[in-house]
Amino acid sequence: MTEVSSQEWLAAVEAVEREGFDYFDWLGCVDEIGRRDCFRIVLVVRNLTASAEPRMLSCSLPRDDPRIQTVRGVFAGAAWHEREVAELFGVEFIGGDGSRLLLSPEFEGRPLRKDEVLAARTALNWPGAKEPGEDGNLAEAGETSASPSRRRMVPPGVPDPAVWGDRDARQPAAEPAEVAESAVGGRVRRRRT
Repeated sequence: MTEVSSQEWLAAVEAVEREGFDYFDWLGCVDEIGRRDCFRIVLVVRNLTASAEPRMLSCSLPRDDPRIQTVRGVFAGAAWHEREVAELFGVEFIGGDGSRLLLSPEFEGRPLRKDEVLAARTALNWPGAKEPGEDGNLAEAGETSASPSRRRMVPPGVPDPAVWGDRDARQPAAEPAEVAESAVGGRVRRRRT
């Protein structure tokens, strides 16, 4: 994979197209929060006349102002991919089509950003939310107490309640990176006091 700067992005894409890699395959975005504070744009192009490996270009963009030149003038098929990335990650493609593609016009947010809290995942019941003993029907189940080794589970994408949600209102708000780090799903960690 070849790393290029955002200023060199369009020129680098035009250069690989002139080298014979004129078949657009894919363009996407990776949220690298937790490793680096940026988004990575990845472009894959192919040369169908030669048995060459696909060429991959990537570019890092800052999270606070993710902007990059559109490549739809070089590869028309990239327009759809750019619109998807713009809508789901909030990356601005300068000179690109800014219209909505997948989400309703009323939707606010960027659902594929790792620091985006998916409120619907916290509001809906998730299979496994009820653990033995939580429903109050211990006698019906023939149990006398809940298993001490069982703790509440949360689905992936829902932050730890101690970080986001039903946390102590006197605590300062969690940083986006802290929320993203806690949204891995699994067992709810015990609250720190």
